[in-house]
Amino acid sequence: MITYYDDRSVQVTSTAVRVDGRTFPLTEISMVWHQRGSRSWRVLAGRGAIGAALAGPLVAAALGIALALRLDRSPTVTIAIVGASVLVGLAVGPVADLLFEHLDRSYARGSRQLELWARWRGHPVRLLRTGDALRFGQIYRAVQRAVERGQPATVRRG
Repeated sequence: MITYYDDRSVQVTSTAVRVDGRTFPLTEISMVWHQRGSRSWRVLAGRGAIGAALAGPLVAAALGIALALRLDRSPTVTIAIVGASVLVGLAVGPVADLLFEHLDRSYARGSRQLELWARWRGHPVRLLRTGDALRFGQIYRAVQRAVERGQPATVRRG
């Protein structure tokens, strides 16, 4: 028996697909396909918040410098305001790596619910529904490989 994918809730082998305790033998699966749901506005808003968090200190620094130059204060006060503004702008540096990492993970997970369907014993059955695009892709490809090597079933693309 060949294992194509295995995690805590999904196992795809050369004989069956097991999802959350339910087993679907490959000999009983005649077609596999996937569907995409609508976009998650929550995920998109989270990406926007990360972008704002990245831009916020830079905008604050630029406004501080503009304010310091607009005010007619002594050179010492102007230099102090510009210096504080530059420090605020530099604060984005250490945080940027963390924020970009979260942004990358957000794109890897995707912004849609993805569903894996199969025709099992002549009836359509939803095998899996997840918002994690990376995991979904791995599972879908594993099911495709298992079905292609196990029987002459139909794998509908897209």
